[in-house]
Amino acid sequence: MHRVNQLVAHVRARVDAGEVAQAHRWLPGDAAGLFDGMPVADRRHGLDVSARLLAAGHDDPDLQAAALLHDAAKGHRMRLWHRVAGVILEAFAPGLLPRLASDDATSWRYPFHLYLHHAELSADLVRRVGCSARTAAFIRGSAGDDDARLQRALAEADDAS
Repeated sequence: MHRVNQLVAHVRARVDAGEVAQAHRWLPGDAAGLFDGMPVADRRHGLDVSARLLAAGHDDPDLQAAALLHDAAKGHRMRLWHRVAGVILEAFAPGLLPRLASDDATSWRYPFHLYLHHAELSADLVRRVGCSARTAAFIRGSAGDDDARLQRALAEADDAS
């Protein structure tokens, strides 16, 4: 049922100007432009993850930037059907998904590469637009021991959103 709710949320996603302004307050450098260029469903998801973290008392600026931008690399190439197919393949044929993915950006199979590697790719993107190495580490899931609690909070908020 959780995945069905995610699908419905993806299709119905909206972001208003006030939410964009709120996101921009957390984002350094050119990161606001990266956020603005994300598909609306990914921006909505990032805002939802951010809100869950704030509700739990996590107002760390690097963590908030990671919440907002953790899916930045998915971009406009990854369509809804790629996401649905990725979830289904992970559940029922996990070995097939890596074989289906291609890192050739001109291939129709590239979105499956994005599906599998978006965390690393998103972390690289956020560094290029001025976010900290710590923000990138949160996105990669490789935050240090001092940030393990915040890393878990981000993962839980992401899974719940």
